[in-house]
Amino acid sequence: MSTDRLQKITTDHLRRDAFLYVRQSSLRQVMENTESTKRQYALRDRAIALGWPIERVHVIDSDLGLSGAHAQDRDGFQHLVSEVANGHAGIVIGLEVSRLARNNADWHRLIELSALSQTLILDEDGIYDPAHFNDRLLLGLKGAMSEAELHVLKARLQGGIRNKARRGELEIPLPIGLTYHPGGSVVLDPDAAIRAAIQLVFDTFRHTHSATATVKRFRREGWLFPRRIRRGIGKGEVMWGAMEHCRVIQVLHNPRYAGAFVYGRTRGAYRPGSRHTAVTVPREDWQVLIRDAHAGYIDWEDFERNQMILKQNAAGFGQSQRGSVPREGVGLLQGRVVCGICGARMRVRYQEVAGRLEPYYICTENAVRRAGKPCQSIRGRAVDDVISTLLLDRVAPTAIDVTLAVEEEIAGRIAQAQAQRTLQMERARYDAELARRRYLLVDPSNRLVADTLEADWNERLRHLDLLQQEQDRRQQADQKLLSTQECAQIRQLAEDFPRIWNDNRVAPLDRKRMVALLIDDVTLIKAERVTLQVRFRGGQTATLEVDKPKPIAQIRKTLPEVVAKIDALLETCSDREVAAELNALGYMNWRGDTFTAKKVTSLRNAYHLVSRHDRLRARGMLTAHEVAAQLNVCATTVHDWGRVGVLQVHRYGNDRRCLYAPPGDVVVVKGQGGRYCAVPPRLIPVQSTEQGAI
Repeated sequence: MSTDRLQKITTDHLRRDAFLYVRQSSLRQVMENTESTKRQYALRDRAIALGWPIERVHVIDSDLGLSGAHAQDRDGFQHLVSEVANGHAGIVIGLEVSRLARNNADWHRLIELSALSQTLILDEDGIYDPAHFNDRLLLGLKGAMSEAELHVLKARLQGGIRNKARRGELEIPLPIGLTYHPGGSVVLDPDAAIRAAIQLVFDTFRHTHSATATVKRFRREGWLFPRRIRRGIGKGEVMWGAMEHCRVIQVLHNPRYAGAFVYGRTRGAYRPGSRHTAVTVPREDWQVLIRDAHAGYIDWEDFERNQMILKQNAAGFGQSQRGSVPREGVGLLQGRVVCGICGARMRVRYQEVAGRLEPYYICTENAVRRAGKPCQSIRGRAVDDVISTLLLDRVAPTAIDVTLAVEEEIAGRIAQAQAQRTLQMERARYDAELARRRYLLVDPSNRLVADTLEADWNERLRHLDLLQQEQDRRQQADQKLLSTQECAQIRQLAEDFPRIWNDNRVAPLDRKRMVALLIDDVTLIKAERVTLQVRFRGGQTATLEVDKPKPIAQIRKTLPEVVAKIDALLETCSDREVAAELNALGYMNWRGDTFTAKKVTSLRNAYHLVSRHDRLRARGMLTAHEVAAQLNVCATTVHDWGRVGVLQVHRYGNDRRCLYAPPGDVVVVKGQGGRYCAVPPRLIPVQSTEQGAI
């Protein structure tokens, strides 16, 4: 060792401790590259030779098996930096710069702290004082070369991987249902149960167009789905469990099931405060995509169709999120209405009208994007009725074909479910037989092991028995679906389709699914009338028009002919009698209710019709008091004479509400009472009296 280098070590350095940092990049290097680890531990002797006592030479080896690309999660390196910052370290020892850090930011931070605390740095080449410019420059160059070396190593490895991936020969972990052949090719899993479970996922999604519906069917039928353990205990083994939504999404989004080799679907990303994470890469940025590279469960066209369906099912706002799956609500065209003004997708809003929910199709694009007014809002009841009529006209000619397709689909689903249950039974029988053989091979006297194996055997047998009972129950239920009576009911659906469509017991969700099979979208334009431009699946179009929904004020307004009829009836009838006549003629109000005297009175006041009382007064009819004053009798007598017919009565309300015709110039001739010969009173005109006297 040169004298110049020894002169850098002062008494102040020797007064402080020496720290030896030992690190290997991976656990595999720790296990296999033992010579490098020995060389690093041997540097402790150099510290002793330089004057540090052995008890003050601290070895930091807690970072063995960790990469030096970042200081995060390297507790040993962080402890070393803190000791240097606190001035406890006289010298930092490492085999080379790459052992301390492969990142320039971490390395220069250590150099800066070492310069401030007057700490030396020692590697296999010599001793450096970071406070001196030349040594600091040399340490900086070594750090840059160390980082560049890591980059070159990674680039060399990644280049080889990408080159092999471009040929489709890179072996990467395969999803469940695919495996590597001993010859290196990718083949379907030899386990028939696994293949059937994967195929069931694609077949069910093809029928339902919904990942959630696929999960519900697996749960309803009691089917299990496999997964392979990737790491840890039991690596490579297959476990069966309940189906989950994330599993369905993973299967549907994985192009390997379509027979395509893909590299670059994800990329690693480092986020502060967390470890490396995988970021999904868009399809156009995939590095390698080779179609029909190996066997698959579906073809590429089916894969593309599944991706489009999943994209449409994603609930979100924007032009790319079009035609969501049918959801709750009575709006028939939910997710399929397009604004004819701005071209955006219209939303559905519900409002309670007359005790029931009414759909309103409203365009909120201008309001949300530009804080303006909505383009248009249309009440959806009339629009839904027109679309329903159009669908009934289009569906009726092909109802028989649809019926036959339904029967075939039911038969196919039953056969598919039966095959899946049979595979589950075979797997359960194999597990029970395996548990039996394990139990028979154990020494009977070893009760600690024998009891455990016996309990496992019994558990497998109970599980097998439950599966058998469930299979019998499902088989009986499936037979009912294809019975003669059920087939006859299915065929009858073709003839009764309009009645079934309009049946209130049919869920709106089912109607929306039928609409989704026939209609792509409907464009609405609200003007004097509402124009509907219907685009069917397949390219056909149709244009319809409906009347614009009336405002509630006009809906509640009484028809002019009803008002005219009330005016005519008031000439001879009271309000109560007018209501009875209207009901007899079949007239109703806007709610569909019959008329009452109170409703007639309200209409009369609203339309300023002359009441029956005023009409009678205009004709000269008198009240009871006016007649009583004229005849010099009391009002009660007038009412009594009216009841017996002496006076002419005109009623304008109930029995007590009436007016009397003017009696004129008359003489009252009192009657005679009696049990057997009562004579009523009479009103004799004065002229008749005078003629009788002459």
